[in-house]
Amino acid sequence: MKKLGTRGRMALKICHLSLAGLWIGGAVTLNLMMLALGPAETGQQLYGYDLARMFVDDYIIVPGAMGCLASGLLLSWLTPWGFFKHRWITVKWVLTVACILIGIVILGPPVNDQSAISGNMGLAALRDPTYAANHFGTLAGGLILILAILFMVAVSVLKPWQKKTRHADR
Repeated sequence: MKKLGTRGRMALKICHLSLAGLWIGGAVTLNLMMLALGPAETGQQLYGYDLARMFVDDYIIVPGAMGCLASGLLLSWLTPWGFFKHRWITVKWVLTVACILIGIVILGPPVNDQSAISGNMGLAALRDPTYAANHFGTLAGGLILILAILFMVAVSVLKPWQKKTRHADR
């Protein structure tokens, strides 16, 4: 398969970085919403908060994460970097897949459940043990994922564990 030229590679990198920004921005927004919106005063307000968090998850975080995965696949496939040529790329692959799986399997369902609980129970949802556990779990898990994504960004920039080449007289 023919590899991308310089312009194609730059365009794909811009796309990849934009999607990473969407993923990080959505994750930070979701967690800040959980901390900064303040206590709900009515059941409808709580339900609205939960719907807004579900919207951020479904329409910002998920597309950003899946787009990063897709553009990362293309970057590995269509550029000389490959999938496992450098350890830093392998680390990013493992973390990307792990973060997406954790988001889909562990964090996504509770975010969606929150709106169902608050929609049915109103403000009484705040006293529901499942609602409280979901709230704490998604906040803690979200913070961990944010740190993992930021670590992936740092790895992309710093490219640690890269093969060292010897340069004569440098």
